[in-house]
Amino acid sequence: GIEALIAFLATSSIGAVWTCCSPEFGDDAIVDRFGQTTPKLLIMALRSQYNGKRFTLGERLNSLIQRLPSLEGVLVTQGSPADLPQENRIWLEDWNDAFQFPLGGDWSWERFEWNHPLYILYSSGTTGAPKCIIHGAGGSLLQHVKEQRLHSDIRNGDRLFYFTTTGWMMWNWLVSALASRSTIVLFDGSPMYPDPGVLWRLAQEHQVTHFGASARYYAALEKIPFAPKTHANLESLRVLLSTGSPLLPEQFQWLYQAVKKEMHLTSISGGTDIVSCFVLGNPLLPVHAGEIQSKGLGMDVQVVDESGVAVCEQAGELVCKNSFPSMPLGFWQDPDGARYRKTYWERYPGVWWHGDWAMETRHAGMIIYGRSDATLNPGGVRIGTAEIYRQLEGFSEIVEAAATAWKEDGDEKIVLFIKLKPSVAGEVGSQMDAGLEQAIRHRIRSYCSPRHVPTWIVVVEDLPKTINGKLSELAVRNAITGLAIGNVGALANPECLEFFKAWRPVAKDR
Repeated sequence: GIEALIAFLATSSIGAVWTCCSPEFGDDAIVDRFGQTTPKLLIMALRSQYNGKRFTLGERLNSLIQRLPSLEGVLVTQGSPADLPQENRIWLEDWNDAFQFPLGGDWSWERFEWNHPLYILYSSGTTGAPKCIIHGAGGSLLQHVKEQRLHSDIRNGDRLFYFTTTGWMMWNWLVSALASRSTIVLFDGSPMYPDPGVLWRLAQEHQVTHFGASARYYAALEKIPFAPKTHANLESLRVLLSTGSPLLPEQFQWLYQAVKKEMHLTSISGGTDIVSCFVLGNPLLPVHAGEIQSKGLGMDVQVVDESGVAVCEQAGELVCKNSFPSMPLGFWQDPDGARYRKTYWERYPGVWWHGDWAMETRHAGMIIYGRSDATLNPGGVRIGTAEIYRQLEGFSEIVEAAATAWKEDGDEKIVLFIKLKPSVAGEVGSQMDAGLEQAIRHRIRSYCSPRHVPTWIVVVEDLPKTINGKLSELAVRNAITGLAIGNVGALANPECLEFFKAWRPVAKDR
């Protein structure tokens, strides 16, 4: 919505720091993030809609006010403070009323240093509370303008649309296109409501030149099947962007057939950590199906083996061996930078380790296979397994669980393996009791987000652990996908891996 854009621009104009969650986040997920960054002002919609359903969020706002003691004020959109109980301890203001105050006199802009903090984005929270990643104004803007004007061929007067929530870094990327003197097109709602053509009619109506979405969205259109070119006039479209997960070779071919033959199809990959891309499109190079065209200009990106030696046409770790404009300033509440260095710089000393498993091709392009760590990435939204586990703690029937990813239709889907108490396991056998499964799904959806809800929930006898008792999510993921498990000797119970090696999703698991 326009309110988020206005609020962000106003925040940045006075040198304040912007941080955001999207409406589908549950209370716990929001507090896990905002509770660390101690915001003074909360801007929140009291009503939202998605997929034809309307939601009232007054109770959520009251809960957040109580759980975020740093708040000094709330600016309410899509509703009125009158809808809230009057015992709230902080100042409440209606969005429309806030625009009634004249600025008065000449407005003067304060000039800040180049990398003055602009916004805080959040990591997935795999090993605990999400990390609060601080990004600077100058470096982020310079990086985005480079990616948009040079790599994406955005020109003055172009119109860019990207289907994204406010909680995904692509929203920040989209907003920066204003600096390239282009128009940005915003959309609030489901990309499939009232029908799969809603975004393409939007593109036709507003003469969109650059259309972006996740690879998962394009895969969903192909599966229907829905060919946009037969439902909308896409004469204005020059560039089709895709990110969030790898775009498969067959998806390249289908998109050229179903959307438009004469366009630049560009797959891009980066992340929240750098609020930009390491590898992306190049309008001067040919497009090879299944590959991202090139490394970012000025980005010393390489794929390396376990010892840190660069490799080509061989899968390995994606790293960046030199500095770049949008490197984070650090983490919030990490004064000595210890957590920041541990996250990115300890795997290969002095080299940025990104956590993507990739391969550089003979065309100097890149294939991204997915995350090399245990972070989940369904639909391009990074999810920490700790967030899911936190919601399982209230179920006495559950001993422990392991969440991992299974690739299907070009996207990651979540599998939740659960070990039950012996008495419960004896009652349900190898299948999850329908009532318990429904309760688990409802809890995760309500307190995290719909993205966190597993596609499959599977009962297991045991889960792999290291000798010191730590759950090995990586062993589970590698076992079900057929990858090498690595140091099996480090596991206390390697025999349990046989179940995961044999497991495959079936319809009844869904």
